[in-house]
Amino acid sequence: MALEPYRRLLRLPGVPTLLLVGLLARVPSTATGMALTLHVAVGLDLGYAKAGLVTTASTIGMAVGSPLSGRFVDRHGLRPVLVVTTLAQAAFWACAWALPFPALVVAALVAGLLALPVFSVIRQCLAAMVPVDQRRMGFTLDSMLVELSYMTGPALAVVGITQFGSGVTMTVIGAGMTLSGAALAVLNPPTRSRSELEQPLAKVPRREWLTPGFVGLLGTVAAATFVLTATELSLTATINKAGQTEWVGLAVGIWCVYSLVGGFVYGGLSRGFSPLGLIAAMGLLTVPVGLASGDWRWLLLALLPGGLLCAPALSSTVDVISRWVPPAARGEAMGFHGTALLLGGAASAPIAGAIIDSAGPAWAFAVAGLTAVAMVAVALPFWRRRPAHPPTPQDAVQESLPTPT
Repeated sequence: MALEPYRRLLRLPGVPTLLLVGLLARVPSTATGMALTLHVAVGLDLGYAKAGLVTTASTIGMAVGSPLSGRFVDRHGLRPVLVVTTLAQAAFWACAWALPFPALVVAALVAGLLALPVFSVIRQCLAAMVPVDQRRMGFTLDSMLVELSYMTGPALAVVGITQFGSGVTMTVIGAGMTLSGAALAVLNPPTRSRSELEQPLAKVPRREWLTPGFVGLLGTVAAATFVLTATELSLTATINKAGQTEWVGLAVGIWCVYSLVGGFVYGGLSRGFSPLGLIAAMGLLTVPVGLASGDWRWLLLALLPGGLLCAPALSSTVDVISRWVPPAARGEAMGFHGTALLLGGAASAPIAGAIIDSAGPAWAFAVAGLTAVAMVAVALPFWRRRPAHPPTPQDAVQESLPTPT
């Protein structure tokens, strides 16, 4: 694998700036869940059950709001959506630390509904700015940067809440959200390519792309985050059980590095693979991980094969969506992708937690991996029924890209 393909990608006009802004903008977004959890559980001293209610309300709001934001971007452009969502985030985080618990739950739901759509917007804009033959690499690199954001944001939230308190930390998150939204609004990256802009923007009925095959793809996306969330919880539980809690951060960081390495290698390959195959492989490789749970250092080694597939699996799903869905509906489709990511993680946390409490972390690994394999098996019969839409000029650039069959 050579570095030259990455150099070519980063020489594309506007792409390095978009990726850098996306990386920085996602850090405050990834800190929100941890900040709300610790604020309620520790700052308000209400416990983790009530903290879960707040984060659940926020997650529900984001799951509903993500495709809605994407649809508004498709119809009205990027800047109006960024202005509204940025103002909403600024208002919420400026006062969230001072709200009583019932009001905080409602406000978290509304703030989630009007969340800054930084994840889906960056992917939508990458699809517009990067030629088809380089999109897989672009989405893989973006997935690696998302990994870095998740390694940074929650950790900063923990340090902020424990060292400086909820008020300061949540105000800083609000400032970060405001700056992120403002930067994206000023940058105003294109949501459609130059060739796509030359075509008339016609309304695209959902039935043309929201097909059983597309829904099956979303199911596998949710399964992927189900595995990732369960793996993180099980890894943490294993280390805690060994009485070495101080090593949790390092262990999770090493696991994330696996994903970064896998993404870097995958992005440089001459061809990609079907997301169903990658997600099924990640699930199968996760099933036996619990056999090494006697010592968390061996457990980390057992996580290496599946960890290498994390970034490739998720980026491949974005690549497929960018080629399945017509440009006029790409924002909404990316929003549904974000919803699937959220739902997979939200469903995994309580299920994996219950399995860890009742049967132990080893069984949580096995159940998570088998769930991913089962979801791929369910989606497989619909995989040939891919959404059909008239090809754009960019679609003909690279016929050698892997096409789901």
